[in-house]
Amino acid sequence: MGSFEVIFKQSVAKDLRQIPKKDIVRKRIEALREKPRPPGAEKLSGQEKYRVRQGVYRILYEIRDNELIIVVVKIGHRRDVYRIT
Repeated sequence: MGSFEVIFKQSVAKDLRQIPKKDIVRKRIEALREKPRPPGAEKLSGQEKYRVRQGVYRILYEIRDNELIIVVVKIGHRRDVYRIT
């Protein structure tokens, strides 16, 4: 299987600005290119999204296997990321 392309929703740019250790989170996202379902990734119940943990932050993303695309939907602190706004 080839490498996946990573796409960010527009709202993720705002999410990233609020995170103090952006480079660590970005490395975790880049690792998803080769392994979109790494150990520790969990599928969210009732949704077609996955989440991966990076310290106290969570990265929510969708996987489009037929297009080889990963869409990063939201990044945030674990207490806030699952809240629907």
